[in-house]
Amino acid sequence: MEKEKEKEMRREEKDKPLIPPFRLPSKISHCFASNIPNSLSHPLPSPLPPPLPPLSLTGFLPSDHPSSPPLPRTQGPSTPMAVLLEEIVKSVELWLKLINKPDPFIDPNLDPVLLVPGVGGSILNAVNNDTGKQERVWVRIFGADSKLQTELWSFYDPTSGESVCFDPKIKIRVPDERNGLYAIDTLDPDMIIGCDSIYYYHDMIVEMTKWGFQEGKTLFGFGYDFRQSNRLPETLDLLAAKLEAVYNASGGKKINLISHSMGGLLVKCFMGLRSKIFEKYVQNWIAIAAPFQGAPGYVTSTFVSGMSFVNGWRQNFFISKWSMHQLLIECPSIYELMGAPDFNWQHIPLLEVWREKHDKDGNPHNVLESYPLQESVEILTESLSTNKILHNGVDIPLPFNLDILKWANETREILKDAKLPPQVKFYNIYATGLETPHTVCYGDAENPVADLHKLRYIEPKYVYVDGDGTVPVESAMADGLDAVARVGVPGEHQSVLRDHRLFRSLKHWLKAGDPDPFYDPLNDYVILPTGFEIESHVEKGLEVAALKEEWEIISNDQNKPYELCNGKPMVSSITLSQVVGDCPSSRAEACATVIVHPQQDGKQHIELNALSVSVDA
Repeated sequence: MEKEKEKEMRREEKDKPLIPPFRLPSKISHCFASNIPNSLSHPLPSPLPPPLPPLSLTGFLPSDHPSSPPLPRTQGPSTPMAVLLEEIVKSVELWLKLINKPDPFIDPNLDPVLLVPGVGGSILNAVNNDTGKQERVWVRIFGADSKLQTELWSFYDPTSGESVCFDPKIKIRVPDERNGLYAIDTLDPDMIIGCDSIYYYHDMIVEMTKWGFQEGKTLFGFGYDFRQSNRLPETLDLLAAKLEAVYNASGGKKINLISHSMGGLLVKCFMGLRSKIFEKYVQNWIAIAAPFQGAPGYVTSTFVSGMSFVNGWRQNFFISKWSMHQLLIECPSIYELMGAPDFNWQHIPLLEVWREKHDKDGNPHNVLESYPLQESVEILTESLSTNKILHNGVDIPLPFNLDILKWANETREILKDAKLPPQVKFYNIYATGLETPHTVCYGDAENPVADLHKLRYIEPKYVYVDGDGTVPVESAMADGLDAVARVGVPGEHQSVLRDHRLFRSLKHWLKAGDPDPFYDPLNDYVILPTGFEIESHVEKGLEVAALKEEWEIISNDQNKPYELCNGKPMVSSITLSQVVGDCPSSRAEACATVIVHPQQDGKQHIELNALSVSVDA
């Protein structure tokens, strides 16, 4: 009889569909910890083994979700606690593949969002005007370096302000599939084993769809040729057309713009040069990690050798430092990222070079020469004066381009003069906590630089300031606009787009899901209750409910996605809080610990311990 039951359970488990890791409710505040309660009797490894994906904090289905079964209603103050505990149980079941995956949630009342990436953040296709053939040149694995040279290398046309491909038959285009999201989601869709660098807006797109946004209805993307100037008329025309299309597709709703990095400069240029269009279609602009006053250390070393840009991308994009360097020297967008010389820097960014000098008697001595932003142009010009490439058998000189510098200086004036329309709200999110290159130094007291033409072969040293590893905090904060809020989020320039603290701020400002009156992006933290606090709740007579459930999963599936390594259990904890009724001070909280034990004899034991406290003010 027992064997028949076991076979039946195995058949049921085999028929159940695979589903992704479980998600937390969009309507409740949440936090995550890998804390292990002292009361656990299991000896646990430190650190914990990683085979289970972490309990994701974004997207548990709320109890009133349209695809969720209605929860039983009870009378009295215990209802909120029952709801929270029920949600935890249901979500763990979903995570463990014990119930079916629900249909995606769509909120038709949300206002549309348009995502604008930064430098390197758009897929670029090369189109042959003669044959019509099209192929992706950024980003790709196979032939990446050679395609960069033949299709993306360009020269600057001072009459138009555009960088033009060496091959006149080639035109660079950005794909517009999925309403523009395809080009800014995963930069190399063919890469089977992905890496963080290619997942540009991917995590944010996934997150926003959990909040109820729908591609083509309330969620859109705008990719562009990031080599070009941020005020190139062709790019501004495309952005104007995209804003109009988003406005019409969403039924005439005004748009929330979210930009990242250099995308913030593009949006600000558009706001300054196409102010009426911006005012007509945009209601909110959220800038993330924007280099409003430039990224001086990053750009200086990029001009000298391509080093900074390459360190961020090359290891994943299979492109040589030399090839990337030659591309960037003719990119107006990079010149527009130079540090602003008229900005009141707390620490003035410098280009420093150790040089060998001789006194009047001919005796050598080494000195450190320091050049502020404007004076550093002389060093950049001299160091790149002999730079050239061989293209189709022809030597093409690629010095530091003073024509592009002139164009970039004019762009900086446009950025400085741009004004925010009074009815548009602006939010600035900047990343902090990382050493960010600010002053760049070549050579040292023992090894001075003898020839500036050799500067690009020397590894630089840096003086660092606080920032995101690319953009200094003081540059990102100095937007020159009347911001509703400026919020610092600890993180790195690219990976901040996957940060859950950032997601919480975005969700709050976009008014996605039920509002949390206790959440403030300017003071973003959640506190896990301690054992002492729980005891205090009980002593005060507040209602406390406890829950303990266990599952035993029987499966003959040989592909065990959650198999634990080293025979050790996996432990994770979650805490949820929810407003009760119409009174913001009445809340219910629930804490839960999930323990997944190693599989033995085809069985895997799961424990869930949960505690809920209701506070009725």
